[in-house]
Amino acid sequence: MMSRFIRLFRKGADHIQTFGLKSFLKKVPKKVLIKCIEKITGKPYSLVPTVASSPSGVELSYQQVPRLRPLKPLQAFTTPPAGVRINLVTDSINAGSLYGGVGTAIIFSALLAKRLNCQLRVITGTQRAEAHNFFEVLKNNKIDYDRNVEFVFADIFSDSADVDISSDDRFITTSWWTTYACLESVAAGRVTYLLQEDERMFYPYGDDHLRCSSILSQPNLKFVVNTELLFNHFVSEGFDNIAQNGMWFEPSFSSYSVPSAPATNLSTHQSDKRRFFFYARPNNLRNLFYLGLSTLEAAISQGVLSLDEWEICFVGKDLAGLKGLENIQPTFIEGLSWSEYVKFLGSVDVGLSLMYTPHPSYPPLDLAASGCISVTNRHGVKQDLSRYSRNVICKDPTVESLVQGIKEAVELANNQAVRTENYRSNKMLKDWEKSFEYVLSTMQ
Repeated sequence: MMSRFIRLFRKGADHIQTFGLKSFLKKVPKKVLIKCIEKITGKPYSLVPTVASSPSGVELSYQQVPRLRPLKPLQAFTTPPAGVRINLVTDSINAGSLYGGVGTAIIFSALLAKRLNCQLRVITGTQRAEAHNFFEVLKNNKIDYDRNVEFVFADIFSDSADVDISSDDRFITTSWWTTYACLESVAAGRVTYLLQEDERMFYPYGDDHLRCSSILSQPNLKFVVNTELLFNHFVSEGFDNIAQNGMWFEPSFSSYSVPSAPATNLSTHQSDKRRFFFYARPNNLRNLFYLGLSTLEAAISQGVLSLDEWEICFVGKDLAGLKGLENIQPTFIEGLSWSEYVKFLGSVDVGLSLMYTPHPSYPPLDLAASGCISVTNRHGVKQDLSRYSRNVICKDPTVESLVQGIKEAVELANNQAVRTENYRSNKMLKDWEKSFEYVLSTMQ
């Protein structure tokens, strides 16, 4: 009898190590759990709701509320340990999803798997992975990676999309909702949250904001934060758990190869007009699309941007059906691959990219790394980005201030000597292994 109890105990301990206490408590019948406790303590025991609620305290099922589908727990079944495996958990790695954060997640997971000499698996939840995109990101960022990568589609809209997990698996999550989904199925100590924005700011104060805040406050999670600026923001906001369990890194911009004297990028552009880049994502509210529109209209009406001299390019997504832009006459550009995006930046002279959060965001730095002048907005601890490049101009998020920023950017774009010197003195890293060196060294 005792040996059977020991076997059950060990089996339970293995389950807790692999999937976490929450999963164990959900699976074990209450009567069995009570008997085990009474066996150990020798006293009668009453089990009053011991199972922890979801991190947000919200018990509504994702099956009842479609918008909660991204929170569907990672459906897992146990397999025997087969050595360490890194699992990158994200929504999609397909065209349109590769810029910025997803690209960084691909690079980080590949470098970590390479450092640990282990397997790598990519788990996507909203779209089946197009594997060639994974390797294109690595190639364009000069990452030498010749290992096999497994791709699994854990469809959030299917209840039969199971994923095999062993006690050796480690997880890299890329958003608060993928983190939530993992924490419902695996122990927090095996999850590293690649945190690339204050995601609370994606939402008004409400359920989503609350759920996101609860994930960011999880005490046993490890955090890898994109930029020192964002890390300092979280510390200033009182996230002691991130201060204690978090590390930060600065991104690299190894994709970009521009002339040593980038006075103008017209050599890669067939038109006789110069190109103005506007990061246009009308359905991503943090990108302040309508403030950007008002700024462009004012810049054009005031003669800061002449449509005879400048082609205004809206680069982003969800641009179909936009109307009433006759005063701007934009060219719409969507769905660029990583290499196409980098090539396009080589034809741009000035860009406007807004982000109403404390993170610098990638487009302003992408532009500067490719020899352009970029204008972006201030927010909280983000007041000045000259630590990266003097070709990034920060202004207050008002039409008047941003138009002034565009005026300064056009003047700087026309000043070959200063523009080139600023470019040559950029402080942005160009080697992702250096970017992640400290982080990787602590994750052995």
